[in-house]
Amino acid sequence: MARLEVPVQLRWSDMDAYAHVNNVEMLRLLEEARIEAFWRHPVGPDGTRPDGAWSTAVLDAGPGAGLSTLVARQEIEYVRPLGYRRAPVVVEMWIGHLGGASLDVCYEVRDAPAAVEGSQVYARAVTTLVLVDARTGAPQRIGPEQRAAWEQFVEEPVRLRRRR
Repeated sequence: MARLEVPVQLRWSDMDAYAHVNNVEMLRLLEEARIEAFWRHPVGPDGTRPDGAWSTAVLDAGPGAGLSTLVARQEIEYVRPLGYRRAPVVVEMWIGHLGGASLDVCYEVRDAPAAVEGSQVYARAVTTLVLVDARTGAPQRIGPEQRAAWEQFVEEPVRLRRRR
């Protein structure tokens, strides 16, 4: 299986009074990575994107798009505080479940790609997305194009600690 590694630049405003990335801003980092990986981006006249496109970017986010996503659930585990840094963090993503109309996007926020020795995890998370018809708001089944693009990224879900 494969995982996506999306670099996301921190902003100074992501920090809180405790000198680390605020809990709400951490969810925004995940959102930035998810949009980069799953939503199509504007293309040039020749049909290509100047910076190269993710093979997973198969959802149309433009005006009049027929399909959108809704966040149905999010869960996050903060492993260690993440302070401001100029180098982007790496949001490692994979799909923990690919259902009929929903998918679970799993994440690890790291200071470097997982393959780099000593790479540290700052947060683990999962977001359940539901595909919906933009006109009616009704759930819409994952189509063949999306399924084909995403199946190679399906693996075991992220493991979060649970308190009992």
